[in-house]
Amino acid sequence: MDNNADHVKGNRFYWLDSLRTMPMVRLIGNAGLSFLSKISSGYWNLFDPTNDFTAIHRIILEVLPLDKLHDRYFFESDMLFRLNVLQAVVVDVPMDSYYGDERSNLNIKKALLIFTWLHLRCFIKRLFYNYFLRNFSIASINLVLGVGMLVFGLGFGAIKWSENLITGLDATPGTVMLAGLTMIIGTQLILSFLAYDIEHVPSIPIHPRLPNYDGKG
Repeated sequence: MDNNADHVKGNRFYWLDSLRTMPMVRLIGNAGLSFLSKISSGYWNLFDPTNDFTAIHRIILEVLPLDKLHDRYFFESDMLFRLNVLQAVVVDVPMDSYYGDERSNLNIKKALLIFTWLHLRCFIKRLFYNYFLRNFSIASINLVLGVGMLVFGLGFGAIKWSENLITGLDATPGTVMLAGLTMIIGTQLILSFLAYDIEHVPSIPIHPRLPNYDGKG
């Protein structure tokens, strides 16, 4: 890896011509999972998270909590989440997509629900570890204020809307402005946080800085 990355993985979506061999169900499913993985892992620059063609620096492998990694289909996405917590650099390597007559044992409908829950759990953990436990920055403030204001605006607006339906009275301009303005500002703060998160994808490999690094791959 020439000290340019801590972990590299294949990306079957780089060469568009080779995607013709990928079944449509898998194409759509992998694209959807890639988007969820970007959010949960924090590696916004990566695609094709379920790709099994990977290489990892042995020093990083020693510090990864291997006993906590998911032991089924979520393994690759879970590893990306834990690599981000370590602030490891992960790089995509283009590769061709090859498919024959093999059939997957993965139940798409069941996996969709399970994967969504697992990605949500990883996302919440990543936010807590990287933005509140290990570090605290302007992005942390934007996230807290943004979520708080958006929830308040939605809740306040829903309550006042229900009251107006019951009483038959029109909402006052102040009520509408308070609900709408807090939702707008909250959304802007959340978007600001996401921009910060996307901009701060790990870019400096950490394995050369670890105590047990001996200069070898």
